[in-house]
Amino acid sequence: MNKEDLYYIPAWEMKEKIIKQELTSEELTETIIERIEKINPIINAYCSTTFDLARDLAKKADTAIKKGEKLGLLHGIPTSIKDNVDVKGIRTTCGCKAFENYISTEDDIAVKRLKEAGVVILGKTNMPAFGYKGVTDNLIFGATKNPWHLERTPGGSTGGGAAATASGLSPLTQGSDGGGSIRIPSSFCGLYGIKPTFGRIPQKSMKIEGNMGTYVQKGPLVRHVKDAALFLDALVGADDIDRYSIPKPNYSFYDAIEEKPKKLKIGYAIDLGNLEVIHSEVEKSVLNAVKKFEEFNWSVEKSNINLLSIGHTIRGNVSIGNYGLTWYTIWTYGIGYFLKPIIEEFGSVMDQELVQMAQNGFQLTAENIYMAEIQREIIYDNVCRHFKEFDILITPTMACPAFELGVSSPTKIDGKEVSPGAYSPYTHPFNMSGHPAASIPCGWSKDGLPIGMQIVGKRFDEITVLQVSKAFEDVAPWQDKKPKFN
Repeated sequence: MNKEDLYYIPAWEMKEKIIKQELTSEELTETIIERIEKINPIINAYCSTTFDLARDLAKKADTAIKKGEKLGLLHGIPTSIKDNVDVKGIRTTCGCKAFENYISTEDDIAVKRLKEAGVVILGKTNMPAFGYKGVTDNLIFGATKNPWHLERTPGGSTGGGAAATASGLSPLTQGSDGGGSIRIPSSFCGLYGIKPTFGRIPQKSMKIEGNMGTYVQKGPLVRHVKDAALFLDALVGADDIDRYSIPKPNYSFYDAIEEKPKKLKIGYAIDLGNLEVIHSEVEKSVLNAVKKFEEFNWSVEKSNINLLSIGHTIRGNVSIGNYGLTWYTIWTYGIGYFLKPIIEEFGSVMDQELVQMAQNGFQLTAENIYMAEIQREIIYDNVCRHFKEFDILITPTMACPAFELGVSSPTKIDGKEVSPGAYSPYTHPFNMSGHPAASIPCGWSKDGLPIGMQIVGKRFDEITVLQVSKAFEDVAPWQDKKPKFN
């Protein structure tokens, strides 16, 4: 096997080779470190590398095999960690100048579980300050570039991790998603990424982030669907650090992923009620992809889901004019009061777009916040009504392929002028509702950019989302395409 193949083989296959010692973790780690040293200066995916730690963990992984010790689910697999997640003894900046030199004093619960699973930590990946936007740049490390087109964004906020995995710099990437931060970069970078049901993976920050924290869930970005299932097996399960976290299921996502449901009713929608415009190439790719599910004798129908409608369970003088504004209201008041003391001390050196967002949160009234919370319940009600009729919801992941570097949002989509945020009308509703949602590559634009399709499931039904994703991967694989660097 040549090095080029080694960068991109599935993580589950890496694990098998490492356990059999057909390939040692140390050999694999050194090979990927060489790749990082060559490619990372081009795309700026890693903001902090931890090669000494990686070598130490790889050596321990190989030693454990030789001694016949119990092995973890991700034993010896090189992995990257998003720069808002603590790794003891390693710098964690959250992409913010206020934390430029902060060294974590303990491991995040997710990192503890990943270490217990046997991963090799290669470093921290780049992100926007506190993950506040869907592109990846900040005032410490600069912008991350999309490996498929170096003048385009990889998305965000897990943009560094997505660029790393797409480029063969990390077989597994740990990400987090509060409004699409796993699914946006997965779509833009040609990866599979899944945000599990809210509560599946504990969040230590819940106590300080308020309701903003009830949007956020950690999850994987990978090149192969089975790798995501393996990653989830290692991370899910309750912990007292997070009162919203739910118990570990009595089944394995990885073991169940190859099964295909005999009967399945899939509903698809191009507009959830808040669409300004969709790029013609995205719409065509998603509609063509949906038809492939008929190969499994599954029912495929257009869904009438509309997140702006008022369900019979909601009474009173309430309406939704824009579900994006509902998300934004709850997010800004949460991030505003979380960042208030930080802005008071460091505001002059922070990203001013983030500071303005926080200040917008300060100006919200109790009525604004209360109404947004009611509207959130309407959105949840409408998503659940869809799932009374269907098993799965399919939408585009994004309204367009990756747009140009240097802006937070495109001003035009497919030649039509749009408002800020119009590129992403599909992801954040499922942060508000808490349902599991994945993005899977389903096509390519004429410019050679990946296009993603979103697969949403019922609460706590990641298994069906993963099974549907694996079935699609089997009939429409994308991994033969790889970014090219001169």
